[in-house]
Amino acid sequence: MLELSHGAEWLNQWLLSWCAPWVAVTIECVLIGVLLLLAYSVLALFYIYFERKVCAAFQCRRGPNRVGPWGVLQSVADMFKILIKELISLNHIDKFLFALAPYLVILASMLCFSMLPWGSGLQIVDFNIGIFFLLAVSSIGVLGILLAGWSSNNKFTLIGALRSGAQMVSYELSLGLSVITMVAFAGTMSISEICQMQSDGMWFIFSGHIPAVIAFVIFIIAGTAETNRGPFDLPEAESELTAGYHTEYSGIHFGFFYLAEYLNLFIVSGVAALLFFGGWAPLHIPGWDAFNGVMDWIPSTIWFIAKAIAISFIIIWFKWTFPRLRIDQLLALEWKYLLPINLVNLVLMVLVVCFGLHF
Repeated sequence: MLELSHGAEWLNQWLLSWCAPWVAVTIECVLIGVLLLLAYSVLALFYIYFERKVCAAFQCRRGPNRVGPWGVLQSVADMFKILIKELISLNHIDKFLFALAPYLVILASMLCFSMLPWGSGLQIVDFNIGIFFLLAVSSIGVLGILLAGWSSNNKFTLIGALRSGAQMVSYELSLGLSVITMVAFAGTMSISEICQMQSDGMWFIFSGHIPAVIAFVIFIIAGTAETNRGPFDLPEAESELTAGYHTEYSGIHFGFFYLAEYLNLFIVSGVAALLFFGGWAPLHIPGWDAFNGVMDWIPSTIWFIAKAIAISFIIIWFKWTFPRLRIDQLLALEWKYLLPINLVNLVLMVLVVCFGLHF
């Protein structure tokens, strides 16, 4: 399999050959930041177009089809439109917190985005406690949503923010327990080691038996709720709260919330691909050497992106299939069902690991 870290090492050596080490590090950091922002923007535009087309297919219509071939430039046109929109100045709001909120949301999304393993040797940040760091920074986003709702001085935004806070704090428990279940199975919190283990063997969804399947199902449900997507989109329910916590936002500030929503969809899908489907690891079947050799020819980056998009399709499928829940139903699903099942499943996974019942 192509090891992309060799290219990074070559670039580092080339920079060190003609400039000071601190200059080389600065140039590398700038390049990484630019590439990260570029990938973030392009993926957001793709996901907006992707969901519109999937939604149209479910509703037996065509979706975007006028701007560019097959409507592929519709999202780009929308991006330019939102960039030139006026930032409306409101009275009787906390102007500092109102302006800070969208940046906190986008910061949390960017930090999580930078942790994803894009390919073999292609990971921006790789801590030995990478999963723990990922869970920690993902919690920053709810602060931005709460600040947006409170600082707007609007009853609709405040209700949306309170709903979002209750929802995200509740479902973070199930999301975290699902992740801990797979960490217990892997025996490490290093993202690169988790991918490498699945590259050398089988994907965890297969080798982890029933506890891994249960953890995956709960992770997808909790991840959908964490990203405030239907049928768990109560914080921005347009039939009740106009646009929820970002009702008062306009222009690029609204665009930040919009981008973060779609990129959080990709991040949840990417983490699911990492923990359950090997991340960048190709599909290997023990004993099928010829098949495994063919799978190794597919670039690791293609594997990761394809898995993330496939899981995203499932989450989008949820939104356009199930009706929106009431807030009491949403919280009951977490505290009465998902959380107890998750706790039992964690104990079951520990027993599987202790007694060596996995493949």
